[in-house]
Amino acid sequence: MTEKTAERKCFAVVKVRGTISAQREARETLELFRLAHTNHAVLIDNRPSFMGMLYRVQNYVTWGEISKETLALMLQKRGRLAGGKKLTDEAVEKLGYKSIDALAEAIADCKVEYQKLPDVQPVFKLHPPKKGFKGKIKKSYVTGGEAGYRGEAINDLIKRMA
Repeated sequence: MTEKTAERKCFAVVKVRGTISAQREARETLELFRLAHTNHAVLIDNRPSFMGMLYRVQNYVTWGEISKETLALMLQKRGRLAGGKKLTDEAVEKLGYKSIDALAEAIADCKVEYQKLPDVQPVFKLHPPKKGFKGKIKKSYVTGGEAGYRGEAINDLIKRMA
């Protein structure tokens, strides 16, 4: 059991598809993730409960391991405080971190959960990707689409959306 906790990874989950005709279980799971709109993203780790939730909504989201550099970029450009104000170095210092890069490193190493930080919005509102999605959003990433697990390729997508 200790081996699995040592291998914790930080995942970025992006909603790529609407849920008008989705099953009730998928809609409820997306509500638990706080993914109400397309092009919204959240940060989670690879606990078995989260992984089961991801497989339930794999036709509506895409996810993968986020790098520290991409996470720092997303925090700088799209991180928001509770009132909708931008996440700045001064606000991060009040949380107990030296800079946004230090916070990004702590989140990427799963030392802190982003959604449990006080006065921080847990959802990132991203732009649609520049030059669009490369495949169809109704197909899985493995078969040439956009939904489902994509591994390290999530970093490229988030850089185009930030």
